Amino acid sequence: MKKSLVLLSMVFVLLAAACRPVLTPPSQTIPTETEIDATEVIAPSSEPKAPESNSFKSARVKVEFARNFTIEYQDGYKLLTVTQPWAGAEQAFRYALIPRGAAQPPADINAMVVETPIESFVAMSTTYYPFLEWIGQLGTVVAIDDPTYVFNADVQSRAAAGEIAVVGSGAGADIEKLIALSPDVIMTNAYGSIYDSHPKMLEANLPVVINADYLEDSPLGRAEWGKFIAAFYDQEDVAAAEFDRVVADYNNVKALAEVMSEKVTVITNTDYQGTWYVPGGQSFAANLMKDAGAAYVFADQEGSTLPLSFEVVFDKGKDADYWINVGFPTDKASLLGLDARYAEFKAFQTDQVFNNNARANANGGLDYFESGVANPDIVLKDLVKIFYPDLLPDHMLYYYQKLN
Repeated sequence: MKKSLVLLSMVFVLLAAACRPVLTPPSQTIPTETEIDATEVIAPSSEPKAPESNSFKSARVKVEFARNFTIEYQDGYKLLTVTQPWAGAEQAFRYALIPRGAAQPPADINAMVVETPIESFVAMSTTYYPFLEWIGQLGTVVAIDDPTYVFNADVQSRAAAGEIAVVGSGAGADIEKLIALSPDVIMTNAYGSIYDSHPKMLEANLPVVINADYLEDSPLGRAEWGKFIAAFYDQEDVAAAEFDRVVADYNNVKALAEVMSEKVTVITNTDYQGTWYVPGGQSFAANLMKDAGAAYVFADQEGSTLPLSFEVVFDKGKDADYWINVGFPTDKASLLGLDARYAEFKAFQTDQVFNNNARANANGGLDYFESGVANPDIVLKDLVKIFYPDLLPDHMLYYYQKLN
């Protein structure tokens, strides 16, 4: 399912043993986001504090940018709450992490219990790989949904050698294979639809965890989900150190672009079967363009994705200075092959069309949608280099390339 999202996002927007964890039954009512006691959540502080219990090795961390998960440190357990597992969700999902062999947490917290640190992990999305690399745990991956669009070379080779099982995605995931693997955690995303994989996994009493990183509209908020993943390994402080480095780098680059008095104008994406889907003004892609110092032509439009006609986009974007994220094309000729009218855009005529497909596997799987999630600072550098090349004279484009 995530692979489908990845492909569509190139068009729309830049736009989860013996001692199996005790799972919250699917029928059990889980507190909604508004029912969670916000006073229990660790508030931002200047320095992380050591946990009260010495059963956990990781120091406490705070959540600063992500809006869809929280970490609470309680007596003997950590409580992870995914406050919005999918758009419009009316329930939150909770996970109580305890040291291996420790006493169970109170039953009334309504949470799935996971013994940590985990030793085996099923990744149902490629976006989890870079965060596992942050903490040196990519080797714990025992299964993935589909290797077709995987860019990570280690995961590719291990899957090809049969060292990593392939279990399928969405509602078609191979439940019997997952039961046989008996992983400590299966991490997946969800959309609140019949295509979700987690309902069948819960029915089979599998330890499935929902990850909602894709709902974050802040580039740094999305990258902060590395702490969520690392908590299952009792290494959230290691992830926090990596994340702090990303934040510092991102903010430094953002500050460079903020001083530009004359903003370049930008359009994004291409027409798809008669509809041109563009990111709304509060979307992930729009925030990246804003932080790169650009004036996105649809920045004043609300929503995450806007379905527009070719004519509407042409009217507002024909004179834009730059055009990014154009989907599959790797050169101007292939872009023009999609629609001859693209030649009428100023950015096409002035050779200012850039795509986020500089790092792609043989099947078109883009690293931009994989490691780019954990490296928004590099994505931002690419965009600033495109829009204002003199600001970053030594930076070489990493995820992006110019269409010649």
